[in-house]
Amino acid sequence: MAKRPDRTTPKRPLPALIRPIDVSALKTYPLKKRHSLVQVSNFAAPWKAGGSFTKFCAGLPDILAVKTLRAVAKAIAQAHRRGRPVIAGLGAHVIKVGLAPIVTDLMERGIVTAVAMNGAGIIHDFELALMGHTSEEVDAEIDDGRFGMAEETGRILNEAIGRGAKEGEGLGEAIGRHIDGHPDQFPNRATSILAAGARLGLPVTVHVALGTDIIHMHPSADGAAIGATSLLDFRRLAAVVAGMDGGVYLNIGSAVILPEVFLKALSLGRNLGHPLANITTVNMDFLSHYRPQTNVVRRPTQKGGKGYSLTGHHEIMLPLLAASVREELG
Repeated sequence: MAKRPDRTTPKRPLPALIRPIDVSALKTYPLKKRHSLVQVSNFAAPWKAGGSFTKFCAGLPDILAVKTLRAVAKAIAQAHRRGRPVIAGLGAHVIKVGLAPIVTDLMERGIVTAVAMNGAGIIHDFELALMGHTSEEVDAEIDDGRFGMAEETGRILNEAIGRGAKEGEGLGEAIGRHIDGHPDQFPNRATSILAAGARLGLPVTVHVALGTDIIHMHPSADGAAIGATSLLDFRRLAAVVAGMDGGVYLNIGSAVILPEVFLKALSLGRNLGHPLANITTVNMDFLSHYRPQTNVVRRPTQKGGKGYSLTGHHEIMLPLLAASVREELG
């Protein structure tokens, strides 16, 4: 039997030891001459029981996210004082965690002047107004095909959308008018952002991706009606965005749909001659995602304006921002 060749790596001599660098000639300067990012004056103040929200805000450390929160609150307050649009783009989770009263309060005060939501937003807004509860247990319902099969949700929403299409209404307008116009059917309509838009005459637009919402599974779903009303809503939102120079756009909890919709609305406005060079954009979510950071914070403001990110749970961050705006407005 032939002897196998030796394939071991030949041993190499160890290199000479490298001498440590000589630091005796290191150049230094006085600490007091160095620019520092953190000052004692920026530190938080301990809370005292019974204090006011104003004192609470003043006691926050003037560092990182607090600086951002204050800058966003000032931008919204400034836009409101100057009569410029403040648009809130809402993911459905914002409604599910009980924040509709915060949004409708800002609408009633004229601070938020337009709302955009995805298709899932109308599901939770409608169910809360109708029944006072929403958000089914998907894990428990999906195995036997019961997920998304609530009869009233599919039937009434699709009927409202169909009527809206025939009457030339946008999707948000059609549902908002239906909820606001049937107080006996919707005992909790005070929670409805859609109804608040109809009542106050503020645009609440809905931007649908067909097949993403439970009402699309129902036999009453009319693709032509959904498409027509949602396209009208896109063009209405684009009209608002076209006039938002000096205003603010907030993307709250939408990772894909609304960042894409906002970017197209912005491009459409600029194409038609609106410069939109002085805008403030804000992304608020509990995770940082690619599209909101790119299509809301960075790209729209690269020719002017300012983009911000606030990361945290909606049920904490949105009430905190809303209260900060109220304080900023005095």
